[in-house]
Amino acid sequence: MLNLTDSLPERLRQRDCWIFDMDGTLTIANHDFAAIRAALDLPNDRPILEALAELPPAQAQPRWEKLYQIEWEIAQTTQAQPGAGELLERLRSLHDSRIGILTRNSKSIAHATLAACGLLEFFEPEAILSRDCCAPKPQPDGILQILQRWNATPDRGVIVGDYIFDLLAGRNAGTATVHLDVTGSFDWPEHTDCGITQLAELSRLLD
Repeated sequence: MLNLTDSLPERLRQRDCWIFDMDGTLTIANHDFAAIRAALDLPNDRPILEALAELPPAQAQPRWEKLYQIEWEIAQTTQAQPGAGELLERLRSLHDSRIGILTRNSKSIAHATLAACGLLEFFEPEAILSRDCCAPKPQPDGILQILQRWNATPDRGVIVGDYIFDLLAGRNAGTATVHLDVTGSFDWPEHTDCGITQLAELSRLLD
């Protein structure tokens, strides 16, 4: 585990607003983004949402529909990341912490994915934000929107994610950032307050 500051575990325990990325963080990663780009006839060097947003509406609409179908099929077979349920239960019991989701997926797919993983019960519907609700990560809009709903300030917040967009969103919003990297390589240390290779490590940090 990469712990960048000695006082971080205590500071994490003091924070009560936890926002999670979904795909690859609370779930086991199973998106082949290169294959999705190819199926949508999008360039390899652009994120999918941004590439779609740059297309004229007549070209973008059928691709959005196809993306939804691809995401829906993936959602049906998604599995929870090991330790996800235990971590969410731990947070729910810790100082009455609030927990939310911020995903670049669609809202309906987010609900379907969490239901398939047995994790939907942990989240209030209004605390599950998607690309349908706000500008997608790395923009901070979703984090700030969730915190506003909770009447909380960024210094009470933490975002947990597996990709640079999650970490940048946290940095842009002013929250703490936790990077889940099952490979242990931690490619973006400059944007990471705490690195973990499994969710159980974060549960132990909170004990």
